[in-house]
Amino acid sequence: MALRNVAVLGATGSIGGSTLDVVARHPERFRATVLTAHRQVEALAELCVRHRPQLAVIADPSLEAELARRLAAAGVRCEVASGMEAIAAAAAGPLCDTVVAAIVGAAGLDSTLAAARAGKRLLLANKESIVMAGELLLEALRAGGGELIPVDSEHNAIFQCLPGGRPDLRGSGVRRLILTASGGPFRGRTRAQLAGVTPDQACRHPKWSMGRKISVDSATLMNKGLEVIEAHHLFGAGADAIEVLVHPQSLVHSLVEYVDGSVLAQLGNPDMRTAIAHALAWPGRVEAGVAPLDLAASAPLAFEPPDLATFRCLALAFQALRAGGDAPAVLNAANEVAVDAFLAGALPFLSIADVVEGVLAELTAQPVVDVQTLRERDQTARDAARRILRNAC
Repeated sequence: MALRNVAVLGATGSIGGSTLDVVARHPERFRATVLTAHRQVEALAELCVRHRPQLAVIADPSLEAELARRLAAAGVRCEVASGMEAIAAAAAGPLCDTVVAAIVGAAGLDSTLAAARAGKRLLLANKESIVMAGELLLEALRAGGGELIPVDSEHNAIFQCLPGGRPDLRGSGVRRLILTASGGPFRGRTRAQLAGVTPDQACRHPKWSMGRKISVDSATLMNKGLEVIEAHHLFGAGADAIEVLVHPQSLVHSLVEYVDGSVLAQLGNPDMRTAIAHALAWPGRVEAGVAPLDLAASAPLAFEPPDLATFRCLALAFQALRAGGDAPAVLNAANEVAVDAFLAGALPFLSIADVVEGVLAELTAQPVVDVQTLRERDQTARDAARRILRNAC
């Protein structure tokens, strides 16, 4: 098999770290040719020393000189660039054929679309891009002739359970997609028990090691709501054909139910390297460094429906999906503002859903036309969320 040249967008995050671990295990199969980071210049320089990419990009232009200085001092010879436009150009450029889109939040949209238009193999870990602009991303993939393989453990599990990972469920005999959720750190708690939750408590996930924003989303179940919207776009499933089950052991990553009564599930230890290795090597398989799953030694597998009254963000995501148009983008923007406020200590945990609900009520869904219009609506939603926050104080 030909060597794959991999761009890791968001190399200093948890997904980036897991990707580079898998890449390093198979130097005959993969090479990290492009590494990017937001502002973590020291961490990016250290990764460049270890993986020797051809290009390193720091999103903050004020840090480009510092990155170049650190690389020169370490004897690393690679191109250096800065800015979000440079990251998008790298994703579409000739130095890579595979792009791991792991930039957190709406900031990852341009580079994800650029990779799709350029016909790359796109390993999508940035769920916000497809939540915001699912229709536009699918159009870009069709135009570019590339392929999208999901890296979120739940969607990668569904991909593995579908015949050929087919992106369209029509004619496949599929009845339902069942996304599993760990339930986060507050599973089983009441609203009264969640009133005084702190950011550190919300970021203490029982199973997965993740960044702070996605950890909060997991605690509110908004992360699962975003994944529901992502599944809709990835697999052409309507809201009524997608179900969420809480599975605290996090060993069954998702399931696909067929019309004949069969249910296929993908299982594995909770380690993102499994999904990343699958996506990098597909349709083959490579060793990922993940311990084999020992079911005999595991706790019994349990499943329960989510508590939508306590964890209202999941219900709001289903509401946005059914509303269609740019409602998912509005949901995502309002949630990002609310989560930032919560992490800054300016908003109670339970009020995250209140802010999102208020913005959805204020901004009626509109058709998705193009990226520029979508960005304007994204900004409008953020402004509305900040106004709601100010009025709440």
